[in-house]
Amino acid sequence: MKIPWVVRSVIAGAAGTAVMTLAYEAERRVRGSRRALDYDDSAVPGVIVANVLDLKGLTAKEDLELGLALRTGYGSAFGLWHGVLRRFLPEPYAALAFGTTLLGATFTAFPLLGRTPPPWQWPPDVLATAVGTHVAYVVAVAVVDDVLAPSTSTADAWEPTLVELA
Repeated sequence: MKIPWVVRSVIAGAAGTAVMTLAYEAERRVRGSRRALDYDDSAVPGVIVANVLDLKGLTAKEDLELGLALRTGYGSAFGLWHGVLRRFLPEPYAALAFGTTLLGATFTAFPLLGRTPPPWQWPPDVLATAVGTHVAYVVAVAVVDDVLAPSTSTADAWEPTLVELA
């Protein structure tokens, strides 16, 4: 059964989000820590959403819950971007472009909207966690998309029809 690329991409994004969440939990267990490991794992995403939506008076717990909801939603939706890239680029180039986009967004959105320091001022462990968890997410999205894809990677590629060429 052929799964439409849009559906496949959202499924891959959800799987990537699950892997990213498991990566955070695994790192917490290795470190023996319950604290936030990087800005994505903190209340910062929830604070960004609250600021954008002009939600006032949220508790720290509500900021964390909002951030988790955001991660789940945008993690699944970002899978679509990988799906679009894959229609034009073979793997591993689609995954490389996808990961570059995600880290670029993380490294710019958090300082601009979440009022974090710029990434070159992040503590080394925070920067390593941010990069590592995003790599885990990207690899999971690419692998799941590949597993669910038709047997040839060009099956979803855009091909102009005679009408479009006219």
